[in-house]
Amino acid sequence: MALTRFARQAKRPHGVCLKMAAVAILGLCFIFVWSMFSNPSSSLTTRRESFDDIAEPVSASTRVRDSGNVSEESEKARHVPSNRDKKGKVKSGLKEKDEKSVTGSVSSSVHAHNSGKKAGKHASTRKREDKIESPRETAKEKPDEGSEEEDSEKEKEDGEEQQEVVDGREENLDGEDEVKEGTEGDGDLVESVVKEPEEKVEDENDGSRSNGKTRKIRGPVFDPKAHYTWKLCSTKSKHNYIPCIDIESAKLQSYRHTERSCPRTPPMCLVALPHGGYESPVHWPESKLKIWSSNVAHPKLAAYIKRHSWLVESGEYLTFPQNQSQFNGGVVHYLEFIEEMVPDIEWGKNIRVVLDIGCTDSSFVASLLDKDVLTLSLGLKDDLVDLAQVSLERGFPTFVSPFASRRLPFPSGVFDAIHCSGCNIPWHSNGGRLLLEMNRILRPTGYFILSTKHDNLEEEEAMTKLTASICWNILAHKTDEDSEVGVKIYQKPESNDIYQLRRKKIPPLCKENENPDAAWYVHMKSCLHVIPSAIEQHGTEWPEEWPKRLETYPEWMNDKEKLIADTNHWKAIVDQSYLAGIGIDWSSVRNVMDMKAIYGGFAAALLSQKVWVMNVVPVHAPDTLPFIFERGLIGIYHDWCESFGTYPRSYDLLHADHLFSRLKNRCKQPVSIVVEMDRLLRPGGWVIVRDKVEILDPLQEILRSLHWEMRMTYSQEKEGIICAQKTDWRP
Repeated sequence: MALTRFARQAKRPHGVCLKMAAVAILGLCFIFVWSMFSNPSSSLTTRRESFDDIAEPVSASTRVRDSGNVSEESEKARHVPSNRDKKGKVKSGLKEKDEKSVTGSVSSSVHAHNSGKKAGKHASTRKREDKIESPRETAKEKPDEGSEEEDSEKEKEDGEEQQEVVDGREENLDGEDEVKEGTEGDGDLVESVVKEPEEKVEDENDGSRSNGKTRKIRGPVFDPKAHYTWKLCSTKSKHNYIPCIDIESAKLQSYRHTERSCPRTPPMCLVALPHGGYESPVHWPESKLKIWSSNVAHPKLAAYIKRHSWLVESGEYLTFPQNQSQFNGGVVHYLEFIEEMVPDIEWGKNIRVVLDIGCTDSSFVASLLDKDVLTLSLGLKDDLVDLAQVSLERGFPTFVSPFASRRLPFPSGVFDAIHCSGCNIPWHSNGGRLLLEMNRILRPTGYFILSTKHDNLEEEEAMTKLTASICWNILAHKTDEDSEVGVKIYQKPESNDIYQLRRKKIPPLCKENENPDAAWYVHMKSCLHVIPSAIEQHGTEWPEEWPKRLETYPEWMNDKEKLIADTNHWKAIVDQSYLAGIGIDWSSVRNVMDMKAIYGGFAAALLSQKVWVMNVVPVHAPDTLPFIFERGLIGIYHDWCESFGTYPRSYDLLHADHLFSRLKNRCKQPVSIVVEMDRLLRPGGWVIVRDKVEILDPLQEILRSLHWEMRMTYSQEKEGIICAQKTDWRP
């Protein structure tokens, strides 16, 4: 009846209006029903993720990709404000004229440095979302709410990153990666809080994304109600414990892993001090000549001293005579001999950043330092004498890492030269993959310097064949009569043209999708990475001579104004606050670590001081490490959810700028980062933490539970800074 009545009315003069109204009502109903049942995951999202406002260098051999899928909105991160707040807490005469921290804009090509393969390998289990996001953020959960304009929400977004796609982490190497020690995890930390609950991701705007996945409920990085008690680590390596390198399993008798292998749960215990006591390190530059024996005590070190003349035990000290080294004619003569062989090697000008394989005689590093050459020493894991610890105690840049089947934690093409003197590494074995790794991190036209006292004809022939297959040119081969050392100097090719001239394409060229900068838990590849040729790629040109290269910004960096502003920002903070306003005795500071470096501005600001800075670029952050090396500084990749590759008591000062807020809900136990800081820092060492007040307040209580002394605290609005000093207290 209703339809009949409606049809009759439609025949009337005003029926057309009724028809149009009916069509409109039906259309609205259709839109409403469609919106209820359609998949909202197809909606566009331009929410900023993590560090996307920081420009990244283009991978050395990756073609420039379309930037259309990268959000190009720029946003300044708000760190500590520039004006003082009278209500802020000041415990010392800090006169801080701070500026807003400056970060770069999104690069046109963003490349993850912690994965050698595309993220799709691990992201294939979830539905593909048409969201505008950085390739680095693929396979990560995005936060459900927040404002792009507030830095506090940006910090939350950074903390919601769930899992990085890391090649090789799940794979076993020689069957030993299955050994995961958990003896130093649970039970060493007593908290008065219940385990943080988890909930399913039920976003009313995107219900299809949950798929039964779980994610931690958002909460503070450190629970303000938690109570902490500590105990000493009970490990076989005792006061020299390196968690991800030393083996603590009772099933294995060996001392160290052949590859990096961390405990299942982060160590929550404190490393003991040496049995003979710990003395405040000898100040630089006197530490080049002597150090306290008790600080580097090792069972096998005494026997090593008797066989070598470059270090002498003199009472309570280990001394290093200037006229003694592993080179008979002296290390200065050795360096001059190298320069005579290849005049283009101008130490301190053309050559600034060097990697020294093995920590034997540190006189090589010390002499290069006098020539303004920054040399990073690689302490091999099988060095049971712990000479790397001796090098660190003397104040030389050093890190410890296995060197067997995984890549070293560096980007490609960053070292000006690599030196190996009597390091006894079988470069030609396993298809030459170790030498191919050197080829990866060596700058195009960079130098590989190999010196030995006794040539093995069979090994020399194999080495000659291998270097020819990767097109290394032998610039010089000569034996020094004074030092009785045979020196070979190889040079990496400048372009890819020579690779095409090889008769046998062995080793082959790497695939185009193989990221040469991927270095975290990535296996070494038995292939040659192509040499960068495009101006947008790092490594296409040799840097300016030192010190001009420090302030020279290459063409492949997108936003030079941001980089200049970042340098000026940290220079102002260091000059006006750190050097004078927070009470640090800089005469006792030599080894410094920037735990979350971006462009190396903090390290550049400290160049006038007698310190060296290890710039750590977190693996979940944009890959800015190539630019740090380009400036003539040194750095390394690392994931702070794990222990760092060095000995306890290695650093005099740790600097953490918004590190904890970036790691929110990323690490299972954020408190373990503080425990690791305690392991890295020497008694009497300093830590500077800049972060949100909601993080700094409970952090102070954790540091007090470790009996650290709060030297200065300052806060304004929601940002603050802590300067604390570690004591020699042990439980």
